[in-house]
Amino acid sequence: MLWDFKPQPKALRYVGHKDVVTSVQFSPLGNLVASASRDRTVRLWIPDRKGKSSEFKAHTAPVRSVDFSCDGQFLATASEDKSIKVWNMYRQRFLYSLYRHTHWVCCARFSADGRLIVSCSEDKTVKIWDTTNKLCINSFTDSEGFANFVSFNPSGTCIASAGSDHTVKLWDIRVNKLLQNYQVHSSGVNCLSFHPSGNYLITASSDGTLKILDLIEGRLIYTLQGHTGPVFAVSFSKDGQQFTSGGADAQILLWKTNFDEMNYKDLLKKNIKRLHFDAPPHLLDIYPRTSHHHGRKPESIEINPKLEVVNLQSSDPLVVDILSSESSNTMGIPTANETPPDYSSPHFLNPALAPSFSMSSTVPMEKKLEDKGVSSFTSTNGQKSIPLAVTYALEHIMEQLNVLTQTVSILEQRLTLTEDKLKDCLENQQKVFNREQRS
Repeated sequence: MLWDFKPQPKALRYVGHKDVVTSVQFSPLGNLVASASRDRTVRLWIPDRKGKSSEFKAHTAPVRSVDFSCDGQFLATASEDKSIKVWNMYRQRFLYSLYRHTHWVCCARFSADGRLIVSCSEDKTVKIWDTTNKLCINSFTDSEGFANFVSFNPSGTCIASAGSDHTVKLWDIRVNKLLQNYQVHSSGVNCLSFHPSGNYLITASSDGTLKILDLIEGRLIYTLQGHTGPVFAVSFSKDGQQFTSGGADAQILLWKTNFDEMNYKDLLKKNIKRLHFDAPPHLLDIYPRTSHHHGRKPESIEINPKLEVVNLQSSDPLVVDILSSESSNTMGIPTANETPPDYSSPHFLNPALAPSFSMSSTVPMEKKLEDKGVSSFTSTNGQKSIPLAVTYALEHIMEQLNVLTQTVSILEQRLTLTEDKLKDCLENQQKVFNREQRS
């Protein structure tokens, strides 16, 4: 659902997925919305009243998350098929898969420069991937629980994980060490978001609260109580002036920040110049020495806006249902029953490559042509489309391509496992050879 609160609350509800929608995200330019679903598909939507969408099928299990790169050129999707897939948005084509996780992948996010991807899985690992050589370059293991959500900080030097074991952890990827460990929630942490300055982190938990952490001082500063159930999503706005949260109580709360204005450059210099070797590490330390555990702080402020928050929900809000055609795009292959889009539209990232897009907005109607006696699809605006016989043949081809895609995905998994086993065998063989040489 796409909401607009001015002048009156109203929403556009896009209908196309056949199962639960698990993740949504705007592209950096705001001209596209990506959505993931338990129906094993990913959809791209143009956020307007026409509701044009494109469907991607490559995963063989429910898709848990979607994330655009900062330049909008790529999309990363994470799935319960234990894989991460990367898509090209200019041509809307599947590019490659990343396999190393041994359990469901919960989340995958790009770094700010797009060179790295961080992912978390129910195999209790957080992995860093290099998008250039498509290899896993680092892995962090948490023996106590798995991470539900993971994200880079704005500078790309640290990653934060939201743990099912009630913790929030910050890792410095420059030295591969745990930097901060917050234990401020009483239940699993489902989502987190960095403030654009990188100095604050907000977390959402199944205990029904939001927590705001000051990463420079290393402490909890705010506890926000507004939801009446588990909180599943939270995100800062681009300017950091607002953030929004959504929970199991079917509410979306919009919050305004009131962080103190401070000179972050002076603060940065102050922390970098610390010379005491026994001092606990901070987020801005270049070389953290030991793990820094942070517990509950009595000086944190608790906010419950229930009595003063403005409720914009009306008894009959304006909700417009926008239906998407049954279009599909398996690894970037267009379907037959789709209406060609307006390629001159500013919504398309690269109009010169627009013919490779596969978009649809209108549901075709069957109509018999009396002059030729041929059944064909005719769109609602009266334009003739492809004959039914050709459409059915192409749909059958698409089904076969879907099967082929799933087969290739399974073969990719098996090949990856074989490569891993071969690598382990070679390493063991080298160790044996080295021992024999020494003896």
